[in-house]
Amino acid sequence: MAAPHTPQVCRGIVKQVLSGDAVIVRGQPKGGPPPERQINFSNVIAPRTARRATANAPETVDEPYGWDSREFLRKKVIGKEVLFTIETKTPTGREYGAIYLGKDLASAENLTETMVSEGLVSVRRESIRGESRLLELEEAAKAQNKGKWAGGDAKHVRNVTWTCENMRSFVDKARGKPIDAVIEHVRDGSTIRCFLFPDFHYITLMISGIRCPMNKLDADGKLDGSEPFADEARYFTESRLLQRDVQVVLETFNNNNFVGSIIHPNGNIAEALLREGFARCVDWSIATVTGGPEKLRSAEKQAKEKQLRLWMDYKPTSLSLADKDREFVGKVVEVVNGDALVVKRQEGANKKIFLSSVRPPRLPDTDTPRPPGKNFRPLYDIPWLFEAREFLRKKLIGQRVNVTVDYIQPPQNNFPEKTCCTVRIGDVNVAEAMVSKGYATVIRYRQDDDQRASCYDDLLSAEAKAIKSGKGLHNKKETPIHRVADISSDAGKAKGFLPFLQRAGRSEAVVEFVASGSRVRLFIPRETCLITFLLAGISCPRATRPTPGGVGGTVPGEPFGEEALALTKNLVLQREVEIEVDSMDKGGNFIGWLHVDGKNLSVLLVEEGLSTVHFTAESSKFYHLLTVAQDSAKEKKLNIWANFVEEEKEEKVEEVTERRIDYKPMVITEVTQDGVLYGQYCSDGPSLEQLMENLRAEFNTKPPLGGAYVPRRGDLCAAQFVDGLWYRAKIEKVSGSNVSVRYIDYGNREVTQAVKCASLPSGFSSPPSYAHELHLALVKFSKDEDYIEDAITLLKSETMEREVLVNREYRNGGLDYVSIQRADTKADVSRTLLSQGLMLVDERKEKRLQSLVNEYRTAQEEAKGKHLNVWQYGDVTDDDAHEFGMER
Repeated sequence: MAAPHTPQVCRGIVKQVLSGDAVIVRGQPKGGPPPERQINFSNVIAPRTARRATANAPETVDEPYGWDSREFLRKKVIGKEVLFTIETKTPTGREYGAIYLGKDLASAENLTETMVSEGLVSVRRESIRGESRLLELEEAAKAQNKGKWAGGDAKHVRNVTWTCENMRSFVDKARGKPIDAVIEHVRDGSTIRCFLFPDFHYITLMISGIRCPMNKLDADGKLDGSEPFADEARYFTESRLLQRDVQVVLETFNNNNFVGSIIHPNGNIAEALLREGFARCVDWSIATVTGGPEKLRSAEKQAKEKQLRLWMDYKPTSLSLADKDREFVGKVVEVVNGDALVVKRQEGANKKIFLSSVRPPRLPDTDTPRPPGKNFRPLYDIPWLFEAREFLRKKLIGQRVNVTVDYIQPPQNNFPEKTCCTVRIGDVNVAEAMVSKGYATVIRYRQDDDQRASCYDDLLSAEAKAIKSGKGLHNKKETPIHRVADISSDAGKAKGFLPFLQRAGRSEAVVEFVASGSRVRLFIPRETCLITFLLAGISCPRATRPTPGGVGGTVPGEPFGEEALALTKNLVLQREVEIEVDSMDKGGNFIGWLHVDGKNLSVLLVEEGLSTVHFTAESSKFYHLLTVAQDSAKEKKLNIWANFVEEEKEEKVEEVTERRIDYKPMVITEVTQDGVLYGQYCSDGPSLEQLMENLRAEFNTKPPLGGAYVPRRGDLCAAQFVDGLWYRAKIEKVSGSNVSVRYIDYGNREVTQAVKCASLPSGFSSPPSYAHELHLALVKFSKDEDYIEDAITLLKSETMEREVLVNREYRNGGLDYVSIQRADTKADVSRTLLSQGLMLVDERKEKRLQSLVNEYRTAQEEAKGKHLNVWQYGDVTDDDAHEFGMER
């Protein structure tokens, strides 16, 4: 007789309990999700639980005690290691056997017997032959009224709600409080299905703030490939959450799915998935995460740094800025539009920055073309842009802010490079405040794009609140409309407004634009009009300005025009001021007095030596203040008065002093075709060399990006010379893609391409120009172009790239007029030119200069006697010499 067959004992971990008589057991993972087997208990049957409707089967309800049976077994074995044996296997592959809870079969608990003894399963009598222990246990359970044998079936049938009719109401009713739940199914690593207690609502929940890779399904719902790490992520969540008791916090909903957080005693599954590289943070839901997004971002950052799984190809982006440029403090001097500011740094340089990750109001994307021409004014015609600008202007203009650079956006679509920053005033994040008011929206990024604001999640949260409360841009019912009358430079309209403005006395206004030290553009809120306003009572030098008619090019500014423009900008740009209108000119520009912080701007400009008092001020009430201010500026020799006192003193001492002789060594670096010389004092050489060395080191560290810099006339920039090196330069003219520059440390000029110009790095604009402009004293060129060319040639030969000795003889119009000696021979260069008949003596009457004038006159007489060059036809100063083109 053959020995009875001994079933093989296997080990596994209970992954899922399907019912009181069926479980799924998995093995140990080896390089991926482990194998699984469904084990059905032999000889018993459990009551069935309810099932939701599917495409192939209708909805069912609980059999009495079906849920009780499953829950008893779930709580007893889920996630535990068990022993099991297989007794039979059907042709369809269904396996029947027994499961034991314990370390070895002899002492382990037989779960089939336990379920029978608890009255939670029925014994299949047709499969039992003779006396059986299972039958005995069932009879005992019946006798003790255990489980299903206790009766009261109606109380042990759940009323399951499979769908939610009003998800918004359901979420609002939950109020963010934890709800007890059990996880029934893991669809992917970040999406689960669960029952909510005590009402047995069956929901699909997407874990907020993250997204795991997913399996792809075809039109029939069958598996059609999967994203990398989808199976591993799903197993990671299953092994920790499937059929575990958890708490769920509902936060929002999306596409018929609830979105929320899962609370488990062993930790946050979202953080764990992120930390292991199985998930990415998603911006659309991270702002709703209970407890904030910081821990999720931190967990993702750890996975990125370790390049785990999803981040195996991750390359961090680095911000190559010095610490002083990464974080700095400055004063806001201008709000460019709804997302850009001009900040004056502590060292004095202005820096244009953009608020990180926000977009100001803009026209909707439609096929309708933008209104053309002058009539379209973005600030007033784009809904909410004026409100956004005003919010920033009122909060920030003139205020100190803390700036942290988050990222630098490279040039694109003909737009230059943008420095994007988080700006704080006190503890307030400016961008977050704007977004919360509905004055800006948050930019959405690709999941792998790290170029975003450091406080990006705060911005998303602020935007969600603004959308919910319908603020600003999110208010579709109340869109502001600004009907602004632009009467600037329109004489007809201005004439009609003039009486109103004159009668109004002092009117409040906002300075929108500063064209020069004495010309501004104002917005008058009370009259809702834009006007051009000229300061009365003063004559102010004009700065560099565009050519009239808009034909391109610029008109050179007057001395100290740029300084006057800078002062007026600093005092009034985008500030609230008061104006008094006196009159208007024929161009439709209003003339009057402008007061800022209780001070008269005309008086302030005169006081700083940047304007003179105009004769029209004599009849005004401010004439005394203006004259006192002008006298003070003269006494202090400020700006346009720098030479006023000095020249007056020279007039007094000329009678008693000799010519001042103080020759200083200098190297001439450039001689222009007009005979203007540029040179560097030898004492400045080491400083200049160090400056150039630092500039090139700066550009070697961070090469400038071609086309990122937009050159403008008058700007100080860096330009690449023909030798390939970078030098400091001033832009003198911009014509299309060509730029005329003067290298301020050497004096030479060049026409180059705009792409060969770059922004001058911070700190390189403060050292003064090392090239000094010089003019030869007491001499002048003839009017004959051939002799001028010969004179320039000889002048270059005598001085160019040589060390010479320079003595300043006098100043005229702010320029230095000098005598020059060659350092090697001590020969006077002007005397050499005169003796060759290539220049003429320029007579001056100062007594202290007469000795030098006489010396130059002697040299001129020598050339005249020899009929050299300009004297070859006789005395060119005679009246009868006009036919030769000489001067009288």
